[in-house]
Amino acid sequence: MAEAAGHLIAGFDAGQTHTSCRLAWLQPNGRWRAISDGQGPGVSHLAAEGGEQRFAAALSGSLAAARQSAEAQGDLQPSTTLAAAAIGASGIEAGSAVQQQGLQLAARCLQLGEAALEVTGDERTALAGAFGGEPGVLVISGTGCIAVGQNHQGRTHRCGGWGWLLDGAGSAMDIGRDGLALSLQMADGRLPATPLQQELWHALAVDSPQALKALVVQPGFGAAGFARLAPLVDQRAQAGDPQAMAAVQRSADALAAMVQAVAGQLDLPAPAVCAVGGAAVHLGALRERFAAALQRCCPGAHLQQPTGDACAGALNLAAQTAGLRPR
Repeated sequence: MAEAAGHLIAGFDAGQTHTSCRLAWLQPNGRWRAISDGQGPGVSHLAAEGGEQRFAAALSGSLAAARQSAEAQGDLQPSTTLAAAAIGASGIEAGSAVQQQGLQLAARCLQLGEAALEVTGDERTALAGAFGGEPGVLVISGTGCIAVGQNHQGRTHRCGGWGWLLDGAGSAMDIGRDGLALSLQMADGRLPATPLQQELWHALAVDSPQALKALVVQPGFGAAGFARLAPLVDQRAQAGDPQAMAAVQRSADALAAMVQAVAGQLDLPAPAVCAVGGAAVHLGALRERFAAALQRCCPGAHLQQPTGDACAGALNLAAQTAGLRPR
């Protein structure tokens, strides 16, 4: 029987584009065994319009998908309830009123007591997954971007991640937005036209600066609308388009500067660095230029693959919340 495997716990990675939920059985020795994953919609800042509804939909949708998968495999009975959960969500700041708001929402949505929940920023769960408690600096470059690190004494420091309207350099959102800005400069003669303009406008089905201006201010466009254009800008950079190369280089330099700042604050002269997130993993030009910029900014820093992902880190925190894993 599945219930004999231990306590059921959940780890959530709630980003702006999508949310992942991983279910696991927690053993008495504090170790967990993952049984299924599920996907749901993304979240926005809880203070934004519709933020609470999006947060609840992200948790409910991803949990339902994970449960359905586990039940289909025979690893879970429909009547099994969660013992504990941890959520790493975009826009959650430790010690803030928003964190408390997220905790209360999660308790209602997951039908758990607040003592059985951990709600924190997605960078914290990603850090817990990437290094497993060891020192290092994690860079997350997806729709948004942030860097966070931990030293040998367990002290942490974060840099960046202050919202796409204020602090997007290094993110897919910024690369896509910069690409569109360049396309407008090409359209009105400030820059020589390159295929970048045509490809971006074709992707958005616009044919004039006026149409583009009207599109990007629509409520449903936002950060995700810009971010989905980043692969086109990155491809043009790999093809040698000088304007696209400059846009990607700007974000690569911004990511390296965040690592340098975190390493300096934590006294990590040659840190291990993990770069995760859709942009860091899938945008080849950004990835290559970041590696080069990192060596210029932080000589001795070395890139490595994360030990685990953000859902694994969230499960580690959930196990701690359940009282069966050392803190």
